[in-house]
Amino acid sequence: MIKKLMLIPFLLFFSLNEVSAQNADVPKRTFKFGKIDLSEFQTKVKGPDSAADAIKLFDVGNGSFDVSPVTQQYVYNFTRHVRFKVVNKPAYDLANFQVILYNSSTGTGKESIVSVHGSTYNLVDGKIEVSKMTSDAKFSSRLDKNHLEKKFTLPNVKEGSIIEYTYTTSSDFTFALDDWYFQGRYPAKYSALTITIPEYYIYKPLMSGYLAIKQTKPEIVNQSSTQLTKTCYYVEDVPAIKDERFITTLDDYVAKIGFEMMATNFPRSGYKDFSSTWPKLMFELMDEERFGRFIGRANSNKEFLNGPVKEEKDSLAKMNLIFNFMKKAVKWDGKLTMYTSENSPKAVFDKKSGNSADINLSLLSMMKSAGLVCSPVLLSTRGNGYHPGYPMMSKFNNVVVEVETGGKSYLLDATDEDNLGGLISYQDLNHEGLKVNVEEKSAKWISLETPDLSSTNIGYNLVLTPDNKFSGTMYLSSDHYEGLRRRKVYKSATSESEFLKDLKANKPGLDIVSYKIQNLDHPEEALAETLNVTIEDNVEDAGNLIYFTPMLYEQTKDNPFNLEERNFPVDFAYPFQEVFKSVIEFPEKYVLDKLPKSEAFALPNSDGSFSIQYFVEGNKIAVRSKISINRSLFAPEDYFTLKEFYKNIVRKQAEQIVFKKI
Repeated sequence: MIKKLMLIPFLLFFSLNEVSAQNADVPKRTFKFGKIDLSEFQTKVKGPDSAADAIKLFDVGNGSFDVSPVTQQYVYNFTRHVRFKVVNKPAYDLANFQVILYNSSTGTGKESIVSVHGSTYNLVDGKIEVSKMTSDAKFSSRLDKNHLEKKFTLPNVKEGSIIEYTYTTSSDFTFALDDWYFQGRYPAKYSALTITIPEYYIYKPLMSGYLAIKQTKPEIVNQSSTQLTKTCYYVEDVPAIKDERFITTLDDYVAKIGFEMMATNFPRSGYKDFSSTWPKLMFELMDEERFGRFIGRANSNKEFLNGPVKEEKDSLAKMNLIFNFMKKAVKWDGKLTMYTSENSPKAVFDKKSGNSADINLSLLSMMKSAGLVCSPVLLSTRGNGYHPGYPMMSKFNNVVVEVETGGKSYLLDATDEDNLGGLISYQDLNHEGLKVNVEEKSAKWISLETPDLSSTNIGYNLVLTPDNKFSGTMYLSSDHYEGLRRRKVYKSATSESEFLKDLKANKPGLDIVSYKIQNLDHPEEALAETLNVTIEDNVEDAGNLIYFTPMLYEQTKDNPFNLEERNFPVDFAYPFQEVFKSVIEFPEKYVLDKLPKSEAFALPNSDGSFSIQYFVEGNKIAVRSKISINRSLFAPEDYFTLKEFYKNIVRKQAEQIVFKKI
């Protein structure tokens, strides 16, 4: 049995939401297409979403199964009926909706639209004016060889309009049913999915999100000689979900439900179990041609392995030698996957490019050939979302390597030349990964967390001239993930002059006289940048008083946490600290009139701290500001504390120094 490591309790939301689904008698709600009540035009958005550009009056789905007269197999029929009240112009795009259909390239099944209707309703002189969707407002486009997009446009949409559409699809694919999203970018008064399942199918409902999804008591329905179970899942007064800072992907937090087939039980064929276990999946994975069998094939770099690698006796140095070789030998093509595109490491090295699995499983093969203790680690990237923990391979979309040496373990990802042992790509930082024991065909969950703080250090050594200009030197030093991020910014620029142009873009008054960068190609060292600068327009002259903000361009101007509440975690990805130091020499004819007070603030349990200090010696002022966030993930209940913490940072870093001219 593989147990999922839980870093903190609130990561259990996937399973908790399933348990918390409530059996209840759903309010009797019926929605008829085209039947609009005048009162719906008066609907207003209230509460935290009061500024929303639209409100969803209802969104109801209905899923059921019928026997195809052609194949004599069950098909899944799904109908969606949705109605919006448009408040402001930015919501006009709701008049454009699309349906994505899947067709198997092997001819094993397809999806099709059975019917679609749509209308726009406007209130004109107290009467409802109806504008129906016409046939020329329907378009089709092929996204790829398997997916077809059907687009539809509703006419005559204005501020205050009500728009409505409904469509029905039929699908041959019944193993996993499409997710139903209770939440979206606009608030909803009511969202519900009613699903009727024949007794021959056994599905596992998969819920996620941070809203309590209610459900009716299952109702038994008889249809001919078949017994069906009908259940409605619903949420009332659904808040909009907004894309916010410090998250993985919004899909991790939205309230939704899906269904995955566990078994079938037809009279003639009997009970067939489709559910899986981790041991079963591991056995299949190690027999997979482009995973387990790939790892088992001999590595072709015998000259390198029998030469420099064999001569190196220190295991940590040997690991780094192979890792650095791999980062240069094969270029990443930008594709993330846990399965290789080639059938052997030799083919990958010959091609000199490959996807993430090509690179990292070839790296694993070399490590094993060198006698190092190593394992593949499956993970779901931040953009792909959090893995729910139950036996499911499709949710993984990447693989990295763990090497154990010297009593320590190091995670390696060779897709980026700037990655280090223990410094995998930012996209990999999704808290947990599944470590596979290749020999035993078993696995266990491990933490992907990094304990090291990623640091940004910024220093100014400036002289304030009588004409209120600064001149001097600016220093930047960044390491770990901050160094990795900064290197990417520099290397992605078309030229250094273009990089400096972007650097100055949001720093008004900054002129860069000279620029020097060090350790660009040595990621094991902190990236160091030195700039000779002049700064104008950052000092306010009011009579005989001079004002300026000593944080200059490094001031935290906006609080990233400005919601009344947040129902999902704050995910920084990694712990970090930002240190600002500045020494400013001011003219002899300036007298210090006001100096901000030094203060310090701390988060509970030593999870973070902020301090700002001021020192005066002669005609020099020194300022030191330090922000530390000591853990990567905070629970929703910590949101208000973080909000107040950053409120103090914004307030203190905005305070000004005041001089008086004499």
